[in-house]
Amino acid sequence: MTDREPELRITHISETPWHEVKAQSHGGRRTSVWEKFLEWSPERLVIYARYDAGVVVERHGHMSEHYVFVLAGEVLIGDRPCPTGTHITLEQGAAFGPLIAGPEGATLYEIMCGDPRAVPADREGFERLCAERDITPLPNPPVPWPDWLAARTDGNPAAESAAT
Repeated sequence: MTDREPELRITHISETPWHEVKAQSHGGRRTSVWEKFLEWSPERLVIYARYDAGVVVERHGHMSEHYVFVLAGEVLIGDRPCPTGTHITLEQGAAFGPLIAGPEGATLYEIMCGDPRAVPADREGFERLCAERDITPLPNPPVPWPDWLAARTDGNPAAESAAT
């Protein structure tokens, strides 16, 4: 807790730019995860996210509690379809996924309370799934990462080394 006075912050998604945060090649077609950072502080990260159709996010957890609400489209989490209207609670230390966006993609509202960095939970399974689907993970696109937060933990070592 800080010694500062509590404040009211209001943000509209039209005031916030999209950031490509994950990228993949699906048989030569670029597919991505896009996020608008509505709030990003040491206490919380609030995201409005768009998953392109078919994008795959590896099974992972976070270094904080993570709440997700599916606003539009559908995402498959493991073997569980999560259509519009689905709420997901991921307690700190729990893992979920892989996440696979449906044929229309998915729009999500996400909140992470504390350190939002991802913790990969099944890198080998992700690599197998990508090979089965002709998906090549690309290096993480640059993100306006806060100085006070340690480096990303969700990189793809094969894609990162291929890019250098």
